[in-house]
Amino acid sequence: MSFAEQLSRLQAFLDADELHEEALDYVAAHGYLTALAICPDQVPDREWIDALFAEPPHYRSDAEREEIENTLIHLKAHISRQLAGEEEPELPCDLDLSEEPDDSDLRGWCIGFMEGVFLREAVWFEDAEDEVSELLLPIMVGSGLFDEQQEFAEIARDRDLVDSMIDQIPELLTALFLLCQAPEEKPALLKPRH
Repeated sequence: MSFAEQLSRLQAFLDADELHEEALDYVAAHGYLTALAICPDQVPDREWIDALFAEPPHYRSDAEREEIENTLIHLKAHISRQLAGEEEPELPCDLDLSEEPDDSDLRGWCIGFMEGVFLREAVWFEDAEDEVSELLLPIMVGSGLFDEQQEFAEIARDRDLVDSMIDQIPELLTALFLLCQAPEEKPALLKPRH
């Protein structure tokens, strides 16, 4: 089975209604795996897979469980290769929060990414707190998880600002990856563009 076929089966599985309500759907899972690929700490597969589903799914067979878990692991490796490569990583959704941000796929992707950060929050900010915070800001804004904090509420009201932040997410992912995975290469990359 090709990787594309594995991914479409994974997507069907993650987007099905049978999963626990706190389980991540496919787009959110992609954000989550992107965060795990960037995380300075290697999170054990068993731990992040269990967290992704919130509670064990009802698999039809051991073979299905193995296939779904292996595809998740392969997708994470694929995202890591994209981040380490020359091209900007591809998101499985449009870079757009639309008129109803809570219903947008991008919001789901950003929430998934933040779930991945929360698994090892302290590690993310250990070595370069200011840079990491600055690079994560557009994803935090996109997630809507922080809208109750005044500074985030103010940003959220400025649609043009939000849109320009959202547009930067793919390049920020590459910068975050280099910052967290290859710190010696970071100075040239982290010139913020205004």
